[in-house]
Amino acid sequence: MFVRQGKKRTARHNLQIASLLSFVAGLVSVTGFLAVAQLTTNVTGHFAFLVDEVYNLNPWHSLVYFLYILFFLAGSFTSNFAIEKISRRDSNYVYIIPTFVESLILFFLGIFGKYLLPGNPHLIACTLLFAMGAQNALVTRISNAVVRTTHLTGLFTDLGIELSQLFFYKDKDSRKELTKIINLRLIIISFFFIGGIIGGIAYTKIGLYTLILGSVTLILGIIYENIKLKLRLLQKKIRQ
Repeated sequence: MFVRQGKKRTARHNLQIASLLSFVAGLVSVTGFLAVAQLTTNVTGHFAFLVDEVYNLNPWHSLVYFLYILFFLAGSFTSNFAIEKISRRDSNYVYIIPTFVESLILFFLGIFGKYLLPGNPHLIACTLLFAMGAQNALVTRISNAVVRTTHLTGLFTDLGIELSQLFFYKDKDSRKELTKIINLRLIIISFFFIGGIIGGIAYTKIGLYTLILGSVTLILGIIYENIKLKLRLLQKKIRQ
């Protein structure tokens, strides 16, 4: 799911990571919006708000939206920087630090977010955007940009293109590959939706503690991947 990168990945690997991370992204998206009334998984809308506030000469609000964009960028930068550093030692573990940092952020906000919410909603938004930037960079890097999980605009664009191609791709192999890609898009959208539904329901009951569910999901993903990796390495030793 996490370990194999680029051309070494199969459709199954991409489906696994897509379902896990899109679920977390959906949960964070709805929880963040309900908590601070801001988009916390992508920055597309924040660019529009930034331009509007600059046009209306509102320096404080302009700075806030600029920070939202900057924190998403910082998360992406930090995630890939960690991947580059770790890959030079052992490429099997490139996913651990970015995923663990994201999990730690969600856990911290889940525990202490209610204390920050009254006076520091922008800090919560910035921190969630950092986490989602880190997640997006991780999954984009290891899947060779096949999987993206934190926003749906590009996904629906790609899905529309690929559905239209079904009318023109006639040979069996091409249609088979196209169908795999369409299934992947649908999995991402579905799990994002499921995560959003669960996040919305949970937030009405337990507030920002909902983010702990996202943190636990990521930790379980790390544990699952480590067990698989150790078993595979053990099998190699036995064969030798």
